[in-house]
Amino acid sequence: MASEHIAAVSAAADSLAPDSLVAELFASEARSLVRLAAIFCDDREAAEDLVQEAFVRLHRSAHRIHDPGRAPAFLRSIVINLAKDANRRGLMSLRHRPSMVQPSSVEHVEADAIDATDREMLDAVRSLPERQRACLALRFYSEMSESEIAEALGISKNSVKTHCRRGLAALETAMSQPSGRST
Repeated sequence: MASEHIAAVSAAADSLAPDSLVAELFASEARSLVRLAAIFCDDREAAEDLVQEAFVRLHRSAHRIHDPGRAPAFLRSIVINLAKDANRRGLMSLRHRPSMVQPSSVEHVEADAIDATDREMLDAVRSLPERQRACLALRFYSEMSESEIAEALGISKNSVKTHCRRGLAALETAMSQPSGRST
């Protein structure tokens, strides 16, 4: 299955047909990209918007992709950069805005399936500095190597190691503290 996907992406990129390349990558990568974007924002719809914008940008620059195997990494870096930019502008954080709709009415089925520990972990990950969050998400969620992460984020491999180590230490500290819930 994976080799078929790579072959399809390669064929699309080789023909330099942006529509074909984007269609193939959308079919294979969109779901995981939305999940990745959701690590950086509080709202699934915002995550979907980020991914949609990433595909638009990929389409615009498809002519610059010479190695089709690098297109998924290119997309991941676009998603992460868009999420960081949106967070800097304050467009993503719903945590600090009063809700006009009850949370249960806007939660998706997937979100309902997350138990309390998973929610605490996700909140802890979201509280990390952006670079640590990106490194951990790409390392443990997208299962990228340190070299791939370094290339995607435009940092050194040693920086990736440092950000992962510091992020994991911060998560360990956050998860070992009492959650403040009463039983």
